[in-house]
Amino acid sequence: MKKPSFIIGKKQILLAGMTLALGIAIYINYAVSSSGNEIKSTKKVENQSVNYGDAELVNAEQGEDYFAQARIDRMTARDEAEETLKSIIGGGDSTEEEKTVASEEAAAMTGLIESESKIETLVKAAGFADCVCYLDGDNANIVVKSGSEGLVASEAAQIKDILLSEVSVPAENIRIFDVT
Repeated sequence: MKKPSFIIGKKQILLAGMTLALGIAIYINYAVSSSGNEIKSTKKVENQSVNYGDAELVNAEQGEDYFAQARIDRMTARDEAEETLKSIIGGGDSTEEEKTVASEEAAAMTGLIESESKIETLVKAAGFADCVCYLDGDNANIVVKSGSEGLVASEAAQIKDILLSEVSVPAENIRIFDVT
């Protein structure tokens, strides 16, 4: 009878690392989503009876720095994901199925990046000072810089219409944040 060998290769380490990263992402998503269903909103949006998307006031005193930092953080996260996908696709010990899945994920990520850029451009063209959009397939989060009076319902509806013209996201998964 042959003794089982417990040799850990590159493939097993890569899969364990990806599994760990996935587990951490799931936990963070759970922790963020279970933190409560109450959304802080500006009074103008709060007093409306129609739900045009959730709006939350983000107190960002740093102004333009917030949007610049958000874009840098998003780009850094995407670059890390891209490197992981490249290592899977270019890895010598990856199966064809793993390479196919990684290629599909890379194509999906490229589509999301293009959609985010288009949405941000359209929201800025609609008269908002700045905007950052985060898409992950099923959810859409948009952070906009509005005037000192905050985001009104018609502006939230306008942003939601722009978003829905570019991507298909359920209305309950759209969140619009207001930075004054």
